[in-house]
Amino acid sequence: MYTVMTVCTGNICRSPMAEIILRTEFERRGLADRVNVESSGVSDEEYGNPIDRRAVKVLKERGYELPAHHFAHRITRDEIERTDLFLPMTASHMRALLRQLPQSKRGEVHMYRSFDPNLPKPPAGYESEIDLVDPWYGGAHEFEVAIDQIEEVAPYIVDWVEQQL
Repeated sequence: MYTVMTVCTGNICRSPMAEIILRTEFERRGLADRVNVESSGVSDEEYGNPIDRRAVKVLKERGYELPAHHFAHRITRDEIERTDLFLPMTASHMRALLRQLPQSKRGEVHMYRSFDPNLPKPPAGYESEIDLVDPWYGGAHEFEVAIDQIEEVAPYIVDWVEQQL
């Protein structure tokens, strides 16, 4: 089973939103039996918490099926070992994740929005130019922008993963 891991700060907003959206896209493409999608954080500050209520609201409004349970957590060694594609939401998440990964796994890290063919590839050191917006300190509008960005890129990620299978 090919495993995709979406990664954000606390695993309560962006990474679970991306997990749910990607899982839905893999199901639509008939790949759910070959691809597992999970999410985690680079921090344990939200450990044990459910998905943020504002993220739940925007996901439900868009018709996504939510998991029965979500347990926010920091990425584990076991998850690192079995993940084939890491998708950090921002350059900061990418840097924090790379510090936790063995050298052999570093080539499997790609920023989420780096799969968007409409975005120019940022030069090294400027990866933050393609960060996925952080809705945490915002309101409903920021969550709408975040889900729009996630949905826009999801089909391209699924295309890429399908080629890896």
